[in-house]
Amino acid sequence: MESQAVSFRVVRDDLAHAVAWVARSLPTKVTQPVLRAMLITADDNGLEFAGFDYEVSTKVRVAAEIGDQGRIAVAGKLIAEIVSNLPNKPVELRVDGSKALLSCGSSRFELPLIPLDDYPQIPTLPEVTGTINPELFNEAVTQVATAAGKDDTLPMLTGVHMEVAGNQVKLAATDRFRLALRTFEWDPASPDVQAKLLVPAKTLLDNARSLDTTNPVEIAVGTGEQIGAAGLFGIHTDSRETTARMLDADFPNIQPLLPKTHTSVASVEIAPLQEAIRRVSLVTERNAQIRMQFTDGELILSAGGMDSGHAEERLPCAFTGKDELVIAFNPGYLRDGLGVINTSRVVLGFNEPSRPAILAPEPAELPEAAADGTFPTPETEFTYLLMPVRLPG
Repeated sequence: MESQAVSFRVVRDDLAHAVAWVARSLPTKVTQPVLRAMLITADDNGLEFAGFDYEVSTKVRVAAEIGDQGRIAVAGKLIAEIVSNLPNKPVELRVDGSKALLSCGSSRFELPLIPLDDYPQIPTLPEVTGTINPELFNEAVTQVATAAGKDDTLPMLTGVHMEVAGNQVKLAATDRFRLALRTFEWDPASPDVQAKLLVPAKTLLDNARSLDTTNPVEIAVGTGEQIGAAGLFGIHTDSRETTARMLDADFPNIQPLLPKTHTSVASVEIAPLQEAIRRVSLVTERNAQIRMQFTDGELILSAGGMDSGHAEERLPCAFTGKDELVIAFNPGYLRDGLGVINTSRVVLGFNEPSRPAILAPEPAELPEAAADGTFPTPETEFTYLLMPVRLPG
């Protein structure tokens, strides 16, 4: 595929938003120089900007005055940086031999064209499987992705598991130290759709956060027996579309990890708790542990050791169940969980200091003790399960 004599004129802000969105998915370090490229296509429908690195593809369309139709490629991150610094005036681009000449006001740039001969075929978006509100999608992905692993040697833990059953969607992620689970409803293309998918958490989170639309987001992984067959997770909204190669790994069975009952339950206001954790953890060594002592009406946070000093802070809390509970957590993981709970108070459910605890948004009514003295897990859309740290001694 040879570069063509493209020319166009476009509104600066439209161009800036388009190239910035595509450039953010382009790799910084590449084994093949052609993967640095951003494809620019000028046709009857305006301009299309695209990028692909074999894992993630992005496409976006903007309106423009097209002089000469065709396709070229230039360094994606470079053109994005240039355009972001241009004055707010129309931008013109035309091809002259092996260069793209870009002008805006009194600014002039020459960008070498990247040959298209070795550029890989950009994947086609699978058929739409369902649609979801963009704010809900962003909230749910943000909540779950916080628990995803970052160790590429364990690929099954670097993804978000998406389980679809009709209009019900369940997202889950775990790095073995914590687990996040979120359920919500969407509008499926077929009422009996069933799917289990594993999507790279970082890619999914980047796309969810970059949504700037109020229109429903289309999730595209195929329909019928073709769901997931292409191995691609597609997102389409307005003039943007992206695909990500799904992870070819088995997500662990997390259901046995989720406790159905608890021997004690606490309710604490989130904002003061986050501030107290931040202060007390200043004396922890390498985020080692923060100790939490729950009694009726009070939570005592403490941390430190012989060499690092000691810190302690007291907070009011509602606590029922045992007379007292002492448990310790990694303060970073604890803050992560509290940071994605979208209520003013958090409910914590405990069994033993050595067993996982749950964090959940406080429901309208706290669970009451059953006849055996245990408390059922609150029925909430989001649950954060956190492994404790072994207490010293």
